[in-house]
Amino acid sequence: MRLIYFFVLMLLPLLAFSQEEAFYIQFTDEDIRDVFTKIEDKYNVLFSYKDEDLSKNRITIKREKRTLLEVLAAIKDVTDLNYKVLNNRYVIINQNSEKDVDFNALDKVVIRSYLTKGIKKNSDGSYNIQPVKLGILPGLTEPDVLESIQLLPGVLSPNETATSFFVRGGASDQNRLIWDGITIYHKGHLFGMISPLNPNVTSEIKFINKGAHARYGERLSSVIDVSSRTDISNETTAELGFNGISADALLDIPIIKDKLNIQASYRRSYMDVFETVTFNQLADKVFESTKIKDIENGNNDFLFSDYNVKLNYKPNKKNRLYASVISIENQLDYSVNDSENNTSYTDRLMTTNTGYGLGWGIDWSKKISQTTTAFFSDYKLNYNFITKENNEQTSDFEKRNTIYDSGISSELRINVSENSNVTFGYQYTLKDVAYAFLNTTNLVFVLDTEDNIVQTHSLFGSYDYSNPELIDVSVGLRASYFEELDAVRLEPRLQVFKSIVENLKFQATAEIKNQIISEIDETILSDLSLENRVWRLADGSGFPIINSQQVSSGFIYNKQGFSIDVDAYFKKLKNITALSLGFLNPESNNFNIGKQRVFGVDAFVKKRFNGFTSWLSYSFNRSKSNFDNLNDDRDFTSKSNVTHAVSSAVSYKLNGFQLALGWKWQTGKPYTISQQDGDGLVFNEGINTGELPNYHRLDFSSTYSFKFSEQNKLKGKVGFSVRNIYNRKNLISREYSGNNSLNDPVKLIEKYALGITPNLMFRVYW
Repeated sequence: MRLIYFFVLMLLPLLAFSQEEAFYIQFTDEDIRDVFTKIEDKYNVLFSYKDEDLSKNRITIKREKRTLLEVLAAIKDVTDLNYKVLNNRYVIINQNSEKDVDFNALDKVVIRSYLTKGIKKNSDGSYNIQPVKLGILPGLTEPDVLESIQLLPGVLSPNETATSFFVRGGASDQNRLIWDGITIYHKGHLFGMISPLNPNVTSEIKFINKGAHARYGERLSSVIDVSSRTDISNETTAELGFNGISADALLDIPIIKDKLNIQASYRRSYMDVFETVTFNQLADKVFESTKIKDIENGNNDFLFSDYNVKLNYKPNKKNRLYASVISIENQLDYSVNDSENNTSYTDRLMTTNTGYGLGWGIDWSKKISQTTTAFFSDYKLNYNFITKENNEQTSDFEKRNTIYDSGISSELRINVSENSNVTFGYQYTLKDVAYAFLNTTNLVFVLDTEDNIVQTHSLFGSYDYSNPELIDVSVGLRASYFEELDAVRLEPRLQVFKSIVENLKFQATAEIKNQIISEIDETILSDLSLENRVWRLADGSGFPIINSQQVSSGFIYNKQGFSIDVDAYFKKLKNITALSLGFLNPESNNFNIGKQRVFGVDAFVKKRFNGFTSWLSYSFNRSKSNFDNLNDDRDFTSKSNVTHAVSSAVSYKLNGFQLALGWKWQTGKPYTISQQDGDGLVFNEGINTGELPNYHRLDFSSTYSFKFSEQNKLKGKVGFSVRNIYNRKNLISREYSGNNSLNDPVKLIEKYALGITPNLMFRVYW
């Protein structure tokens, strides 16, 4: 009953929608972005602009009753900003009043402040997230890159990790993560609990869960395209901060005024020096059901770190260049000494991802521009289980997984007219992926190993037409040749955005995608079982190229800070693979080829008024899988299926204070039911016929931004958050292990979500 009462309270701001329009408006030394947000609410318009055009504008306008054009004229009088109003609805802003506004060069925003300030939804269905501008979100003291995405409709993380989330029923390895053009494979710090990307360095995130532009390939479900800062400041800036897990530093130094700067950041955990309540709660979840949690006298040394260095260079107005380096590292060293038997056991796990990126952008003319990028990504996972007797090594079980991913791409963009443009491009990638399971005593025994290379040549093109008075449409085609597989795949893309009546828009997408790299469950189970999935490449036979076909359609209603976004989708996946699981089929541990069908609906409602922002989202997902020689060839519920998910939040901002309260509820994941008999566990009811208990939790966040003094630039920010306030014990996984041979007993492993987890944050800027 208390939960129902709380849920009703969360919805009250949504029901407080008022039809009254206010035209009296006043601004006193306010940031131009906040000014645009208030104008959007009062005049029912949407602004589109480039952030660099807004610079550091702060404006003051006396209180008067004004029309929209009068407000825009007043802003133009006190800034260097020009405007263009399209269809009495869209306001295009740029800095140079003598230059025509290129509407097609901007992402057309249909909902600004989607969940909170700093998150926008574009007419092509993509989302733009700007962490430095991000308003407060429940449970987060800092704008975590991937945690923020998980609050969007259709994105779920049933395992409560930052990186292993499902997008519209797709597996987590179907999400492509890109940093400055570099593909990232690292699963996240603290075994996925923390994003591997430092949010304080991130400039902008583009999240695409449908209708991806033809330039994006490789993954089936989503693209998370992250860019670090590209602006060149003429002043040295720095940041220092810490939270309950790690500390970080950021430095931005201009080298040549308006032309060249260098940015550097470093983040490191400090649990090897001091363990906080926050870390202990996260560690309890991560190491649950492993020997680290089960053995009391073990010594556990764990740390993580990441750094990023970037050079931005603008030799003139037409050219832009950058060079970026990113490094992500996790280390675990766990040891146990058995003094009675004079033996010791050591687990060593190291996961690293190092990437290098280069980019060059050039404007050949007012209508023609080109972007060329190159990258190299090096991912390594190394795990060793070492046994010693009398201080001499007797065995070493080793697991390796390596990826060398490199590529180059070039894209030419031509503005054909005021309403249309075309894009052409070429991409080349080379992926070298290997894994090995070795056991060393006096000799080396190879338990399982593979090393494959696939080169991909891709041509893509897109035609975009944008006319707010008629229709927005984008038609694209991507053609890829996988050289070693001798296979060609065509991937058409379609996006449609159409105004039906005032404030009501129709959205639709259709696309085909292919994927050649995916994660598999390892065939050798270790006692540690923290990283039990490895990457591998398609080989054209046992592991074919995975194919996805997806369509979606829905509606968007947006008026005076009140937004409704509803979208239904259908996906078909072919050639997905699954391990047959020895406890279901004891005579076979082979991989099986299958297919998957997903139907879902995402709905989102938001209302802003008087400093409050409140939103409610709902997702329905029905996902079925079918594999040859599994479950008697009958359909069964996919492991990524979460039938119903609801989240609701309310936030409030007053001067430097921000508060947010959010509640999540969702049905449990499917699991395979077992029964106990005399010989152990047996499985007679098929795959994934059971469902875990419902999941729910309440989160809270608060932050306060302040100045140390009016006489200097030193600023600060403090924050406090609590996840799972009422300490709900959520069962999030019921799995089985121990079936490496017919003689091994099958064991049930149950894992639970985070308990009540507080966190603190403090940052200084200058």
